[in-house]
Amino acid sequence: MTTLPPTPSTSRIQTLTAALHTMNHSTQTACRNLSELSRRSRHLDSLTSPASETSALLAQASANLTATTAPSSGTHATSLTPSKIVAEHAERQGRGGVLPSSMRLLLDGDDTNVNVHVRGREGTQSREGGALSEQELYAGADAMEIVRDAHAYFSKRLEWKSARATMDDLERVHQVGVDAMGLLVTGHLTGAGAAVRRKVDSAEKQKKKRAVTAADRAEETAAMTRDRLQDALQNRDLMKSIGEYEEYLPLSTRVVRELRAIFECLGGMSTNGVDLMISTGAMPATAYDPQPALPPGGKILRTEKVGSGHYSNLTMRPLKTGYPHLDSYGEARKSVAYASVDGYCRQLRNARKKILSSTPGSAAMSHANVDAAARDAVRCIEHCMVVVSGEKSVHRCVVTSAQGPEDKSVESQYERALVLSYSCVASAAVDRLLDLIEYTFLREGGCAANLAGGDGTSNSAEKDMDIRSAASAAAAGLRIVDGVRMLGPSLSKLCEISPAGGASSAKGVQGETTIASALCISLHRSTVKNCSKTLENLARSIQLDPLDGTKHRPSDARVATVSSDVVHAIRIVSPFFSAYKSVSKRRSLPWDQEIGEKAADMDTFVRFLVKQLIISLQGKAQNYKNDGPDGTAKGNLFMMNNTFYILELLGPVGGGADATSDDNGENYRISGPWFKSKVTRIFENEKTRYLSHWEILNTHLTAVDDKELNYQNNKDVLSLESGRLLKSRFSGFIEDFERVYLAHRGFTVIDPNLREMLQNDIRGVFLKRYKAFFDKYSRIQFSKKNMETYLKYSPQKIDSLLSQLFTQV
Repeated sequence: MTTLPPTPSTSRIQTLTAALHTMNHSTQTACRNLSELSRRSRHLDSLTSPASETSALLAQASANLTATTAPSSGTHATSLTPSKIVAEHAERQGRGGVLPSSMRLLLDGDDTNVNVHVRGREGTQSREGGALSEQELYAGADAMEIVRDAHAYFSKRLEWKSARATMDDLERVHQVGVDAMGLLVTGHLTGAGAAVRRKVDSAEKQKKKRAVTAADRAEETAAMTRDRLQDALQNRDLMKSIGEYEEYLPLSTRVVRELRAIFECLGGMSTNGVDLMISTGAMPATAYDPQPALPPGGKILRTEKVGSGHYSNLTMRPLKTGYPHLDSYGEARKSVAYASVDGYCRQLRNARKKILSSTPGSAAMSHANVDAAARDAVRCIEHCMVVVSGEKSVHRCVVTSAQGPEDKSVESQYERALVLSYSCVASAAVDRLLDLIEYTFLREGGCAANLAGGDGTSNSAEKDMDIRSAASAAAAGLRIVDGVRMLGPSLSKLCEISPAGGASSAKGVQGETTIASALCISLHRSTVKNCSKTLENLARSIQLDPLDGTKHRPSDARVATVSSDVVHAIRIVSPFFSAYKSVSKRRSLPWDQEIGEKAADMDTFVRFLVKQLIISLQGKAQNYKNDGPDGTAKGNLFMMNNTFYILELLGPVGGGADATSDDNGENYRISGPWFKSKVTRIFENEKTRYLSHWEILNTHLTAVDDKELNYQNNKDVLSLESGRLLKSRFSGFIEDFERVYLAHRGFTVIDPNLREMLQNDIRGVFLKRYKAFFDKYSRIQFSKKNMETYLKYSPQKIDSLLSQLFTQV
C-alpha cells in the first residue's frame, strides 16, 4: 500500500488538531487554578470576617466614647481634642459613616456648635444634641469592654502586619475613654459638695430636750465638753452625738449608679503604676509604689509653715495609684474634705476675733481667748470626725460597693489602691486639723521653743509670759489633749477602711500604715509634746517671777500676786487629771522623769508648782532685808501672809478631810498630807520669827526688887535713884513699843482670821506681862511732874492699838 504525499489541506488539519489539544490542556490547567483560587478566596474570607466585624464594633465604640467624652469635659478644648482624634482615625480606616453627627462636625472642622456642660448635684445638664443619658454612659462602658476584647483579639495575632498598629490605635481609643470617665468622676464628686450638713432636730426631739446649738458650744466650759464627750463615747452611734454637723451622702441615686458603672468598668484592670494595662489579666513587669508614700520609718514630720493650712506636703502631692478613676476620686474628694474642715476652722476663728475686738487690751479677755481657742480646737476635732465619716460613706457607696476585679492577681493590687485613695481623702482633713491645733499651741499657748527663728533665737512671748497667761495656756493645752485623748482613737479608726470583700479579701492590705493613720499618730504625738511644753512654761513662769518691784513684792507685806496666780493656775489645770496622765505617760517632764505606767499623776505636778512658789516667796522675803531695819519682820509677815493664803485656799477642808475637786476646779483641795505639813511648818516658823520682834518689849518689864525702892521723907514719892529705875523701864517700853508699832502698823494682813490670830499672838507676847507691870508700878509716884508721860499707854490703850494693826488696805 502506497502512502500518499501530504497535501496542504492535510497539514493544516494536523496543525489545527495539535492546537486544539494544546487549548484543551490550557483550559484544564486554568480550571484547576480557578478552583484553587476560589478555595483560597473562601479561606481568606473566613479569616477577614472577624476583623471586619471588629472594625464595625470599633466604629460603634468610637461613637459611644465620643458621646461620653464630650459631656464629661469641664472645658471646650480639653474635651473636643481627643474626640477629634478618634473621628480622624475612624475616617482613615474607612469607617467615617458610622460616626455620630457631633464627631462628623469635628471632622469637617466645625466645632462651634458642640457645647459641653458637666452635670451638677441634681443630675441636670445641657448640650446641643441632647443631654448625656445614663444609657449613653453604659454604652460608653460597653464600648470600653469592646475595645479591650478587640485588643485581646489582635494581641493573639501579632504575626499580622497591621496587628501592632491596630493595637496602638485601640490603646489610644481606650485612653480617651479612661480620661473621659476620669473627668466625669471628677465633675460628679467635686460638684456634689461636702458630705456633711448641719444637724436639724425634729420638733419632737426639741420639745423633749433642747438641741445643743452652735451658740451653746461657743459658751461651753471644759467640764461641760468633757461630760458631753464622755456621754457621746458611751453612745453606740458616736457620730450622732458629736459636732454641729452630721454625715450626709451628697450624691443622687442616678449619679451613684453612673459612678459605680465607671468603677466597675475600670476596676478589673491591672496597672503599671502610670496607666491601665488594656490587656485583661496583664501584670506589670516590675512592681511599683503608689504615690504619695510614707517616708522611711512611717513618721510624718511638719514640712509646712505653722498656720499655712497644711502640716505636711504629702497631702498636697497628686495621688497616683495607677488607677486613673481612683486618682480622680481621691483628688476630687480631697479638695472637698479639706475645704469643709478649713471653712469651719475659719468660721470659728472669725467669730472669736469679733468677740476679742470688742474689748481690746483686756488681760482677762486675752486669757478667755486662749480658752476659747482650745474649745474651738476640740470643736474642730469633732467636725473633722464628721467630715471623715461622711467621706467614708461616699467611698463605701461609690468606690467599695462597685464590683472589683475577678482576677486574683489583680485583686490585691486594686484593693491597695482603694485603701490609698480613701487615705488621700481622709489625710487632707486630718492634715488641716493638725495644723490648726499646732497653730493654737504656738500662737495662743506660747510654745516659744517651736517658734524659734532660723538664728536659734526664741520668741519673746515666752520671756514675757506671766503666770496667769502661762496657766491659761497650760489649761488650754490640757483641754486639747482631753479632746484628742477621747476622740483620737475614734478618728484614727475612721481613717481606716477595708477594701471590698471585707477583711478576708484585704490580706496584705490590713496592717499597712497609711498617710491618714500616720497623721492621726502625729496628731496625738504633737498634742502631747506641745502640751508638755505649756506645762513646763507654767513652772518656768513661777521660777522667773521677779523678786523685786511693788507688783511682785508688796511694800506692805501683803499676799503677793504670785500666790494668787499660782492658786489660780492650780485650780484651772487640776480638773484635767486624765489629760495630764496622758501627757506624763508619754513625755519625761522635769519634775517627773518616769514614763509609762510609772509616771506620776497631777498631784506631783501640783506639788512641784507649790515648791516653786515657796522658793519664789522665800526669795522675795529675803529681799525685804534691804528695805530697812524692819525688813526682816516684814519678810516674816510676808511669808505668813502667803503661806496662810495658800493653806486656806488649797489645804484640806475641816483640818484634815480628803481633798476634793469639782469639775471646774474652783473648790480644788490638795489631799496629800505633805501640803498641810510643809506649809504649816513654814507658817509656824515664820510666825515665831515675827513674834520675836515683839519680845524686845519684855526686856523692859522686869520687876524691881522692893529693897531698891527707897522713898523720900514723906514716903509717897520714891527717891531720885529709885524713881529712875521705874522711869527707865517705862520710858524704854514706850520707846520700843512706839518704834515697833509704828513700823508694823504699815504692814497689811487681808485675811481677817489671820489678822485676828496675829493680834492675839502679839498680845500673848507681852500684854499680860505689861498689864501686871503697869498695875503694880503705876500706883507708885516715881515722878513728881511727868507721871502721865510715863503712864500714857495703859494696857487698855495698848490692846486698842494692837486691834488696829495690819488693817491698812
